[in-house]
Amino acid sequence: MAKRKYVRTRSLKDGMRIDQSIVDRSGRVLIRRGTLLDEFMISAMLKRGIGGVYIGDGEDDLVPDNNNSGTNPEQIVIPEKTKQIVAMNRVIDKKKVRLSESVKERVGEGIRFLYANTEDSNFTSATNNIADDLMKAILENDAIAVDVDALKVSDEYTFKHSVDVAAMAMVIGKRYGLSEKQVYELGIAGLLHDVGKSKIPNEVLNKPGRLTDEEFKIIKDHSLFGYNILKGKNDINDHIRLGVLQHHEKINGQGYPMAVPGDRICPYARILSIVDIYDALITERPYKAAFSKRDAVEMLMAMTDELDIDMMSAFLNSVILYPVDSIVSLSNGEMAKVVANSPGYPLRPKVVEIATGAVYDLAGDIKCASIVIA
Repeated sequence: MAKRKYVRTRSLKDGMRIDQSIVDRSGRVLIRRGTLLDEFMISAMLKRGIGGVYIGDGEDDLVPDNNNSGTNPEQIVIPEKTKQIVAMNRVIDKKKVRLSESVKERVGEGIRFLYANTEDSNFTSATNNIADDLMKAILENDAIAVDVDALKVSDEYTFKHSVDVAAMAMVIGKRYGLSEKQVYELGIAGLLHDVGKSKIPNEVLNKPGRLTDEEFKIIKDHSLFGYNILKGKNDINDHIRLGVLQHHEKINGQGYPMAVPGDRICPYARILSIVDIYDALITERPYKAAFSKRDAVEMLMAMTDELDIDMMSAFLNSVILYPVDSIVSLSNGEMAKVVANSPGYPLRPKVVEIATGAVYDLAGDIKCASIVIA
């Protein structure tokens, strides 16, 4: 298997095969993973301020998103010597947000009610009930990490996405140092960040094909619709309303609906922007396939001119892509077991190679710089 390496955009050459996808601020794919680059594409990436990308060394050896080796991790035999080395290096993952099945059901019903009854007198109390459940889940075990796969409350994208964004935002807000009250408000803003989509026709919202310019404008107006829904509710404060209004604004002033620069974007929106993009990327939709979590994180890391760098750091310290004890394929062709995650470097945990017991500290050892997880 060929190695995967990071190359500065200015050093890219015609014919190199890109090993990640490039997306615009609305999540549309501009350059798909596996594409052979040409001068036009390289020039476009430079103009967008993309400093570097991953490429595959071999034309036919792109690192797969999943383990396609045909090996079932449960069938892998780990030598006793390797088991001892794993035990010596194993560090339990940070505590993650967990919702019981009964809480998931309650949260799912609550979020469906909110989006169907935006004018109901119980709208705010229903929102608070969901935020209470999420806050309790975070505080009960002092959670400082989140695994979105464990949060599923609905098969309907808008509802699931709203809970994913709220939970991730609350964990990141806590990691960033927001007060308990602010984390709670951030959760409410996350739950309601897309409530304006309730005013958009389903045939536009779920259109499987390419949107027309007019349809795309309607979609972009959802944050303004959401703000207007909340504007008349005196028990929802301005910080929450601004979080909903500005969650698609960008630090460089190229976002919407107002295209304001970073110093005019509220802190809640800066966090929501990151988790909104991340969750949208890793979720399959009628008009796009889901990206791997690894690719989604790489895309976010390439958006340094658009996203708040301090909030991004809190995100990278909160998300767990490869839980401890996962079996992973490495770009050098070896199989390994994850023994510890590296704070701030979710793509580069410490792993132990199964056959030999070799320890690869992907984040801390310069000799491992060329090795990535496949």
